[in-house]
Amino acid sequence: MAPLPKRKISNARKGKRILDKKRKTTLPQLVTCKECGKKKKPHMQCKYCGK
Repeated sequence: MAPLPKRKISNARKGKRILDKKRKTTLPQLVTCKECGKKKKPHMQCKYCGK
């Protein structure tokens, strides 16, 4: 007989596992800061100018 899982894996837990795999394969999206022109993550404060 094949081994069986002890507990059911919920849809949320399964989704987290799948999403984590996708995040590791995709590169983070970067946008240009309007003040200094450097690259930064969207919805985050710029490291260089603070805006």
